[in-house]
Amino acid sequence: MNKAKLQASPFKGLFAMLALCMLPLLLNATQSSTKLLRNDLLKLEAVALINEMGEELQSKTGVHAYVIATNEHFPERFNLVEYSKQYEAKLSKPYVLFIFAPYATITERSEARGRVGIIPSSPSVRAMYDYDDVRDAGINIVAIKDSNTNEDKYNIGVLQAYSVLADNIAASKGVTLEKTIPDEMGTMVMILRILVYTGTAVLLWIFVFRSLWIRMRDGKK
Repeated sequence: MNKAKLQASPFKGLFAMLALCMLPLLLNATQSSTKLLRNDLLKLEAVALINEMGEELQSKTGVHAYVIATNEHFPERFNLVEYSKQYEAKLSKPYVLFIFAPYATITERSEARGRVGIIPSSPSVRAMYDYDDVRDAGINIVAIKDSNTNEDKYNIGVLQAYSVLADNIAASKGVTLEKTIPDEMGTMVMILRILVYTGTAVLLWIFVFRSLWIRMRDGKK
């Protein structure tokens, strides 16, 4: 697998490194079929990696995985399934379509923005991946509060989500992909959650349950 260190902060310089490693793909990008149906956000390095992963997934599983990375400002409750129908002529079945729309409105009241859509061509394709895993792989990176630009986070977020999607589908077919990126961010988030839950449990024991246990013990005496 390609080793891309996706840590909580330093994304800077990542695409410069990818440009050197991916030069042959960039030179041939216009000669191969693209998995990007719309691209308002991603750099050429990210596009090349997505195409590489998508081609391997297609050749080993027969499933096509497409991406729409759009800067459109969709309103609240915008129907992404209906939106995707304008691209039907470019879709080959079986497929799954990943839509990344960071400027889409979630709720007008909170002014929260950013939506992800994952649209399969059939229920059988839907059963090949975990929606939450794919969505979280991208959102966890974009949601990080650090000094990196939104552009870098969008690129890495889409790459990681697409990679998890491809790995999920491949695993459902009993196949291993060589071009995908390890979800190190997902592992990091899981570790952080464990630490938070452990810390909460310790605090509850110190300030609540321990005092109750002491009173019960002393009462028995």
